[in-house]
Amino acid sequence: MPTFTAIGLGEILWDILPDDRKLGGAPANFAYHVNSLGGTGIPVSRIGDDDLGRETLDELSRHGISTDFITIDQEHLTGTVDAEIDSSGGATYVFPDDVAWDHLACDDQTEKLAASADAVCFGTLAQRSPISRRAIHGFLEAAPQALKVYDINLRQNFYDQKRIHTSLEMADVLKINDEELAIVTGMFGLPGEDRTALRELSGRYGLRLAVLTRGADGSLILSPDAESNLPGAPVDIIDTIGAGDSFTAAMTLAHLHGMPLDDMHRYAAQVAAFVCGQAGAMPILPAHLRIR
Repeated sequence: MPTFTAIGLGEILWDILPDDRKLGGAPANFAYHVNSLGGTGIPVSRIGDDDLGRETLDELSRHGISTDFITIDQEHLTGTVDAEIDSSGGATYVFPDDVAWDHLACDDQTEKLAASADAVCFGTLAQRSPISRRAIHGFLEAAPQALKVYDINLRQNFYDQKRIHTSLEMADVLKINDEELAIVTGMFGLPGEDRTALRELSGRYGLRLAVLTRGADGSLILSPDAESNLPGAPVDIIDTIGAGDSFTAAMTLAHLHGMPLDDMHRYAAQVAAFVCGQAGAMPILPAHLRIR
């Protein structure tokens, strides 16, 4: 079976929880889960020359993840986010400004990585700074062969219609949750019903897949000529941090392997359900979840 290389492009940061801290950031989580599920997941990001930065490298190395494309910033701190967990396990986040991942660079080395990648996952948050936005666009342009997965990841006020439109133009796959879809529906004047709005976005931007996660209400995946709808399943939730990223990683790998739509969907949901039952974004995944 081939081993696919999938890049998590953007922020890497520490989730500061009420009684702990965990390494995270959607692109880093994506790369971790790709690696855990049998692919080669590589994060491309930037950290500070500080204790948290060194801890980041140690943590990634401990999980067997390449740190070759994590650059060191001498002037800006490693990113953090204050994460609050509510009674249902849901998380809300507050992101400090102007940290190391706001200063991504796309150099010759990262362009070579882009040219060899099978998939790239990127979001909106890391595009909040013009510097990182240019680097992300440069990386995507250097990867014409790669499946481009736009995990929209709307946070605080770090997004606007133009940024989302440009990202959708570069994407092959959109991953969005129900709260984010409501925002995008209003911005783009889409129909109010979820399925119809997704179909409109898919047609407008020529997407291969449009993926909607709905928390306890399940998930929906649309391709140009088919759809797969899964209801929610009972899960003993510890927290939801990283669950959406694990869904994206599993879906991406399954799609690269040519898995049928319904099978791909069930697999991604199974992986995300497991992560919901663990603490933090990067739990150790059981061997039976690896793609065989």
